[in-house]
Amino acid sequence: MKITMKKLLAELNKDLEWEYSAAIQYTQHASTISGAEFDSIQKELLIHAQQEMQHAVMLSDQIDFLGGVPTVDVEKRATSKNNVEMLKQDLAGEQNAIDRYKERIGQAEALKEYGLRRVLEDILIQEEEHKRDLVNALAK
Repeated sequence: MKITMKKLLAELNKDLEWEYSAAIQYTQHASTISGAEFDSIQKELLIHAQQEMQHAVMLSDQIDFLGGVPTVDVEKRATSKNNVEMLKQDLAGEQNAIDRYKERIGQAEALKEYGLRRVLEDILIQEEEHKRDLVNALAK
C-alpha cells in the first residue's frame, strides 16, 4: 500500500500511544520489581521510562510540524507480579517499537521526509539499546 501523509500521521500517532504506554509501564515496573538481583535493572527501567517520554515529545513535535494533531490516547500496558515476566513484557514492547520504527523510517523516506527519518532513526537507536539492556538482564 502506498504511504500518504495522512496514513503516516496516523501511524506516528499510534507510535506516540505506544511511547506513552511504555513510559507508564516502565515506571510501574521500576516501582514494583524487587530483589537484590534486580537492583541494577530497576535503575535502568527508570531511565528507559524517561527516554520513552522524550520519544513521545519528539514524535509529538514531528506530528505537529507535519500538520497533524498529537494524540493523548495511550496504548495497552502490561503488568505482572513476577519480576522476570515484567522484563519479558518490557522486551516485547521494545521489539514492537523496533519493528514499528523500522517501518516508519521507510515510510518517511518514501515521502522524502528526511528530517522525520532522522528523528525516527535516533529513537530507533535508543529502542535497540533498551532491548539490549533487557536481554542482558534476562540472561542472568
